[in-house]
Amino acid sequence: MELPESYRQEMKELLHDEYASYEVSFEQSCFHGLRINTNKISVSDFLASFPYPLEPVPWCENGFYYRNTDPVSKHPYYYAGLYYIQEPSAMLPASVLPIEKNDRVLDVCAAPGGKSTELGTKLAGTGLLFANDISVSRSHALLRNIERFGIANAFVMAEDPQKLKEYFPHYFDRILIDAPCSGEGMFRKENSLIRSWVDKGSAYYVPIQKEIVKSCLAMLKDGGTMVYSTCTFSVQEDEEIIQYACSLEPSLHVLPIRKAEGFVQNAYGTKLFPHRVHGEGHFVCLLQKGTEKKANDDLPSMICQHAPFHIELPYGKEEIMQDKHLFVPACGVNTHGLRILRSGLLLGEEKKDRFEFDGALAMALKEKDCDSVLNFSAEDERTIRYLKGETLDISDQTVKDGYVLVCTDHQPLGFAKITHHVFKNKYPKGWIYH
Repeated sequence: MELPESYRQEMKELLHDEYASYEVSFEQSCFHGLRINTNKISVSDFLASFPYPLEPVPWCENGFYYRNTDPVSKHPYYYAGLYYIQEPSAMLPASVLPIEKNDRVLDVCAAPGGKSTELGTKLAGTGLLFANDISVSRSHALLRNIERFGIANAFVMAEDPQKLKEYFPHYFDRILIDAPCSGEGMFRKENSLIRSWVDKGSAYYVPIQKEIVKSCLAMLKDGGTMVYSTCTFSVQEDEEIIQYACSLEPSLHVLPIRKAEGFVQNAYGTKLFPHRVHGEGHFVCLLQKGTEKKANDDLPSMICQHAPFHIELPYGKEEIMQDKHLFVPACGVNTHGLRILRSGLLLGEEKKDRFEFDGALAMALKEKDCDSVLNFSAEDERTIRYLKGETLDISDQTVKDGYVLVCTDHQPLGFAKITHHVFKNKYPKGWIYH
């Protein structure tokens, strides 16, 4: 791999006698990771049932390395939302952000959803998750991953952080900024980013990063904590941004991050380099504003009794938007005028004299929530056929007419509708297996 000479000089100044080892790392293979959704399955149960060998990621309790030759993105468990495929060093930011029950959490640069899905997992159905990305197109991928993970207490938005701060002053207990950056930590994985670095570099991204940090500080509660992270090694985009943040807010201070083997730490944060850890590279800083944080009250619950389900959801009111039924979290602020792709859990759509359940609801359920279930093993060829939207032969199953929750190894995948023992596949077309 041919690195620009200016970049070589920058990294030599940063790494000194470690630079040679860093450059050698570019000739080595990338590491690949997945992160288990512990809201759906325990780590031990997942490891007992997953067919491919895994090795733990030291800095993420539910993170594991997998072999690149294993088709983990094709396995039914992936479609059941049991794990998210994520570069291992990118698991650190969400891992170190401390989440408590009922926290209001903002992931401000959230797409495609790797960090938001972990934050939602840590909330465990309490509080509120606001997953935002300024790009509308990227936010659609974010929404899909939020839904796949079964996260029901989330707002998915596509807004500029400068606009968000007008709506949410001093509102969030936790904020994660995985800032847009020059991407030096991704050069080995994506060679095209080297050209982007030459064209733009730190000078382009620093003003953007400063605006995001400034906006987020205005939204962070006193006593709240914030993670600032990038996938670059640039001092201008990392340490100097932390210095800038502290200059804006006198009470802001850096909190320690538990050190793992290979981490490089200083007064402003933690760096992961590809020659030191099994990952591509990241910078992470955990910050706190002030010292004390007031706890939030529980959100009111609502019982949803659309047959054949009886489930309890953590929401305060029901609202209809664009003929879709949504349970909307009671966030306590006026969101009129914001680009919101989803607020809460999409139950389904009214069509003439019937109600069609949405796949997002299926992903938020557990098998026990439904009276009517079709369960196939992950090895059953009908599982993949269902994910491809095909009609299945269910002559060996005993199931009553109406909606049925389709599961693989007792983990929900989606819905089907049974009429006189004829199977009609209701798996969303936009989610089709490929």
